[in-house]
Amino acid sequence: MSAISFQQGSQAVSSWSSHFKATLSLGVPLIGAQLAQLGIHTTDVVIIGQLGAELLASMVLAAQFFFVVFIFGSGFAMAVMPMVANAYGQDDVRSVRRAIRMGMWVSIAYGLLVMPLFFYAEPILLSLGQVPAVAAVAAHYLHIAQFGMFPALLFAVLRGVVSASGRAGVVLWITIGMLLMNALLAYILVLGHFGLPPLGMTGAAIVAASVQWAGFLAMVAYLQWRPDTRKYELFVRFWRPDWHALWDVMRLGLPISVTVLAEAGLFTAASLLMGSIGTVELAAHGIALQLASIAFMIPLGLSQAATVRVGVAHGRGDYGDLVRAAVSVTALAVLIALAGATLFIVASDELSGLFLDRSRADAAAVLDYAGPLVVIAGIFQLVDGLQAIGAGLLRGLKDARVPMILALISYWPIGFLLAWVMGFPLGLGGVGVWYGFLIGLTSAAALLLGRFHLLLKKEMRGSAA
Repeated sequence: MSAISFQQGSQAVSSWSSHFKATLSLGVPLIGAQLAQLGIHTTDVVIIGQLGAELLASMVLAAQFFFVVFIFGSGFAMAVMPMVANAYGQDDVRSVRRAIRMGMWVSIAYGLLVMPLFFYAEPILLSLGQVPAVAAVAAHYLHIAQFGMFPALLFAVLRGVVSASGRAGVVLWITIGMLLMNALLAYILVLGHFGLPPLGMTGAAIVAASVQWAGFLAMVAYLQWRPDTRKYELFVRFWRPDWHALWDVMRLGLPISVTVLAEAGLFTAASLLMGSIGTVELAAHGIALQLASIAFMIPLGLSQAATVRVGVAHGRGDYGDLVRAAVSVTALAVLIALAGATLFIVASDELSGLFLDRSRADAAAVLDYAGPLVVIAGIFQLVDGLQAIGAGLLRGLKDARVPMILALISYWPIGFLLAWVMGFPLGLGGVGVWYGFLIGLTSAAALLLGRFHLLLKKEMRGSAA
C-alpha cells in the first residue's frame, strides 16, 4: 500500500474490498515481523527437541523468561506506533521524529535496567519451584541470549515509521532474512555440522542474539538509504532529549506494557504450573504453547495493522474510514482463526510430532499428553485473536489505561484462578490449566471489543455535535 493511499482519506479506501486489501497489505508484513521474533525460539525448540525432553523443558523455561522480559519492554514500542500513525495522518514530520527517537531512548534504558534479571535467572527460576538441572541450563541460555534484547526492542520501535508510511513490506523482507539466518546458524551451531562441534543450548543462545542484531542493523540501513524515511533524521542529534515526547511514550507505553505483561505472565504461570506437575507434562505443554504462539502471531500482526490504520484515520478525524478499518481487520482475524483451529483439531498428532524425535524413549509419553492440549490450543486461537484485535483497536485511539484494567481482571482473577482450580483442586491436570486460561481470554476479548465499541460511539457523537 502506498503512502498516498493513506493520505487520500475515504476516497482512497472507501469500499469494503479496498479496506480488506489495505489491512492485508499492512498486516502481512507485520505478521512476518512477529514471526521473526518467535521464529528464533521456534527453530531452537525444534532442534533442541531432538536432544531430549530435559533440554526441551529448559528451552521452554528460557524462552518464556526472555519473552516475559521482552514483552514488557515492547509495550513502549507499541506506544510509539499509534503516536507515529496519528502524526503521519496529520502530516507532522517533527512529531514522527520525536516519537521514534524517544521510543528508542526508552527501549535502551529498559534494556539496561533488566540485565540483572538475566544474570540472576537461575535463582529466580529455582525460587519458582523449577527442577534444578532444568533451571541451570535455562539460565545459561539466558546469560547469552539477553544481548539480543536491545536490537529486538529497537527494531520494534523503528517498525513504526515504515508501518505508518505504508512501506511495511520491508519488515517482511528483513524478517525472511532473519528466519533463514536463524535456521541455518541453529542447524550448524546447536547440532554441530560442517566440522563444528555441537554447542547445544549455548549455540542456540548465540544464534538468538546474533539474528536480532542483524535484523536491527538491516532496518537502520533501510531507513538511512531511502530519501522518504531519511527525511525524518531519526539519528541526527540523537543524544538530544525531548522531554514532552518522552513523557508521551512513557504515559501511553506503561499501561500497554502492563497489559501485555499480564498476558505473557499468564502463560509463564502456565509453564510454572505444568512444571510443578512433571517434566513430561511441561515438555508437552511447551509443544502446545509453541504451536499456539505461532498461530497467535497472525492476529498479533493484524492487531498492529489495526493500530496503524485506526490511528491514521483517527488523526485525520475520518470516523467512517475508522469504522470500516476496524470491522475489516476483525473479520479477517476471525476467518483466519477458524481455519487455524480446524488445522489444530484435525492434525494435532502430526503437529506435535514436529517438535520431538519419535524414536526417543520419552517421546511417546510427551506426545500422548500433548495431543489434547493442542486441540484446546486450536479453540484457543479464536478468543486469543479477538482479544489481541480489541487491544490493537483501542491503541489506535490512544486508549491504554482502561484496557489495562480490563486485561488484568480477565487474565488473573478470572484466567489464572480458574486454571489453578481446574488443574489442581478439581484434578483435571494440564487440561484444566488450559481450560482456565481459555475462559480468561474469552473474558478479555469480550471486554476489550466492548470498550472499543462504546468509546468509538462516544467520540463519534462528540464529533457530530
